[in-house]
Parts: sequence; structure tokens; C-alpha cells
Amino acid sequence: MAAHKMTATAKAAFVTSPSETDPHPYQIGLGNRFASEAVPNVLPKGQNVPQRVKYGLYSEQLNGAPVVSSRDAIRHVWMYRMRPSVAHGQVCPNLHMNTDIESFFSPSNSNVEFFASQQAWDPFPILESIEHGLSSIGIDFVQGIKTIGGQGDPSLREGVAIHVFSANVSMEQSAFSNNDGELLILPQHGRLNVQTELGWVMVRPGEVMVIPAGIRFRVLLPDGPVRGYIQEVFGTHYELPELGAVGSNGLALPRDFESPVASFDIDETVWTITYKLAGSLQTCQQNHSPFDVVAWHGNLVPYKYDMDKFVNMANANKDQADPTIYCVLTARSKVPGASLTDFLVFTKKWITAEDTFRPPYYHRNMSTEVMGLIYGKYGGSSHVLDGGGLSYEASYMPHGETYDTWKDATTRELKNVVICEDTMAFMFHISVPVFLTKWATRGEGSKSLHTSDPRQWDNVRAHFLDHLEEVNTDLRAAGLPTLSRRD
Repeated sequence: MAAHKMTATAKAAFVTSPSETDPHPYQIGLGNRFASEAVPNVLPKGQNVPQRVKYGLYSEQLNGAPVVSSRDAIRHVWMYRMRPSVAHGQVCPNLHMNTDIESFFSPSNSNVEFFASQQAWDPFPILESIEHGLSSIGIDFVQGIKTIGGQGDPSLREGVAIHVFSANVSMEQSAFSNNDGELLILPQHGRLNVQTELGWVMVRPGEVMVIPAGIRFRVLLPDGPVRGYIQEVFGTHYELPELGAVGSNGLALPRDFESPVASFDIDETVWTITYKLAGSLQTCQQNHSPFDVVAWHGNLVPYKYDMDKFVNMANANKDQADPTIYCVLTARSKVPGASLTDFLVFTKKWITAEDTFRPPYYHRNMSTEVMGLIYGKYGGSSHVLDGGGLSYEASYMPHGETYDTWKDATTRELKNVVICEDTMAFMFHISVPVFLTKWATRGEGSKSLHTSDPRQWDNVRAHFLDHLEEVNTDLRAAGLPTLSRRD
């Protein structure tokens, strides 16, 4: 049948209004059971699977949790679509589409290794169009994903992966479904116009988008080439952290999250669908668009969040809080009460603590810290980090500021100051050791590695020894043996 394409988008009472930078309306809230119709009165009343759906649509459910789950753990969405998703051609492995995606993180995988030392990467390249003969080579979002590291195995529904991406062409007549886990996507350069089965989402630098496992989507590039970061979790979901003593308000507010409204295409041309399953890319073709959902309802939905809306909290009069006070989203591990990973964001905030060492204190953390910069100036000083770059601190390994930063922080006059002005940085605070890929440490990605000076800590002084006379006075007063210095 000749190409015949139409698009319809819902109009509803409780949605946001389009803006100059984002043409799409959204439903607001997080964890809601949304309902959306692109054509009025399509959703069945009082049941999910009527004998005949209006207009001859097909009922289809996508489950994101085991069917037998506690009520608060259920994640699913009912879709009413022009054709069921099963109407596709043969699914075959696509061995050459992208060989730089890793999903299995274990010492038995020769493509990954563990590094105890700090690692940092300069901004990864933005892929411009590459002239090849009479045509340009295009790299779309799926082809442009490169894995930095991770831990676990999606076939066991347990673990996490960190990727970067860069692309220079839109996904035309193609869609992607990550069956391994949820994707948390952070554009750093250029907007992503994302079409999902449940509707459109425009996500810009400074916003974060989460796409549940199993949801098919494609990425268009309205501003040209793009670059950004991805954190993928296997077998769990991103959710808001518990607030505890914080109470009802603060951090990321549920009402600031935005989910799409129903939108569908009538397109009967050939489409290519790529699935990632247990790390393997599998491809099939079908003779119609996968974006043909006329109405839907449920809570397994994509969403985005503007990180400028984060409500910062900090210690007002003394001391420091742990950086997890800047947590936007968390994903639970299989250990009760413990997270697998926390997504933290660092935005403009006041620092008012008195008699307090204000830079990040020296620490050894059981969690792995992976940090990136969306825009602005990085506040740390033990390594360089520019927008589009990345840093890695290994589990339990010591890290902190330079000696010069320590001297300044311990002697300066403390005043109330604003930090992170015109800056947005983030951290993946991962509660397990992370393996790094050879692509990142020895392959193409290693071209962006920059090494810290191994002698940068040689000038650290033990100032305690400068005060031995005072120390011995106090020891004598307490009836304790005195100390002597060995040179």
C-alpha cells in the first residue's frame, strides 16, 4: 500500500500547554495511573478487554512487573491500538548495528575490567555528519550508544549500566525497545524529540527522561547533532526517594514530572524495530508504524523532569549532609531498604553552614560515583570535568579535594554564598562496584581520557606534626606519654 500518513494527538482538560521550546502537552504527576485518549470515548468503561473495542481497535497490555506483585509494585499499561504489536516480521539478531553496547558485567567478560584508580574523560565527541563519497554517514540514537561501565546481568534482572550517546541523524521509519531495563536519559547537547507508543516527549539539556522497559520509541533531532548520558537499570524501576524527616515537601516534587498524552500515526510504510534483550540487538520489520496507540491507561509510562525545579535542601548552620540529599530519583536493589543507584543533581543553592569545611569532605564510599556535567563550571578540583565529560570513583577508594583546596577552605572567612550558579551537574551514586568497558578505557572512548597527576598529593602536609609542642603539653597534663618526631 502506498505511504499514507496521518497524525492525531489528544486534547484533554488537565494537560500542560506547549511552549516555544516544547510543542507537546503533558499530563503531570509521578506514579499516577494516567488515562489518555487521542480520539474521545475510546477507552473501555469498567473493563480492559471488551469483546469489541470501539473502531475495531486491539486491546494490548504491557506488564512491567510480575503479574503476582503487591499492589504498589504493579506496573502496567493498557493500549488500544490499530494493530497489535505481534504483527511483525521475522526477528533476527543484528550483529553489526552497534558492537559497543555492553550489558553483561562480570570478570568472565573480557570486554570489561575493574579499575581502582580514579578515571575521568574529557567531553566525548559530538558526531557531525561524515562525508563518504557522494553521501553522508548518519549515526542515529541507537547506533550512537556507547557503554562506559556497569554491574550485573539483565538476564538475571539485576544490575545497572552507564552509557554515553551521540547521534547526528534522526531515527526515520525505525523504533527501539530496551527490553533489558529502564533508561534514564540526560541530553547534554541538543534537544531530543522522542516519540513513544504513548505519545511525544521533548527533552532538552537540563531535563531528564525515563523510558520504561518494553516501551518502543524513536529519537528525532530538532537541533541537529546531540550528545548525552544514559543510566540503565535492570529489573527495577526509578522512583522518588523516601522523604523521612524531610516531611511532605522538598527535593523533586511529584507534580513537576510530565508524561505524554496519547498520539498516533496512520503510516503503512515499512518500519524497522530493534529490541535489546539480554544485551543482544534483535531486529524485525513490519509494514506499519508502531506508534498507532489511539488510547491508553496505566502507570507504566515515560516521563520527564526539569531539574531546575529541584528543591534543594542543605545543612543551614553547621556541618554537611551526605550528597544523597540531592537525590531526584532512586532505584531499589534486591536488598531490602537499600538502593541500587541514586540519581543526584547539583544545581544552584545557598551554602550557609558556619565553622564548616564546605568543599566535599575526604571520604571512602562503598558506593561507586559516576559524575557528569550538563553545563556550567564543575565545582571539584582534584580532576577536570567539562560539559559532556564524565568521572569515575571506585567503590571504597579514597577521594577528595586537592591540598590547595583544603588550605583555602580551612583558612578563608566564611560567608553565605551561592554555589552552582548557572551550573548543572549530576551523579550516579551506585551501591555496587562498577566494571568499566574496554571501549571506555582502551578503545575509541579512551581518546577522551585525561589522567590526573599521580604526584598531585605529594605536597600534602601532616600539620599535626607542626603542633607537637602543644600536643605534648596536653599529653603531660593528662598524665600520658609524650611524642617525639622521627625524621
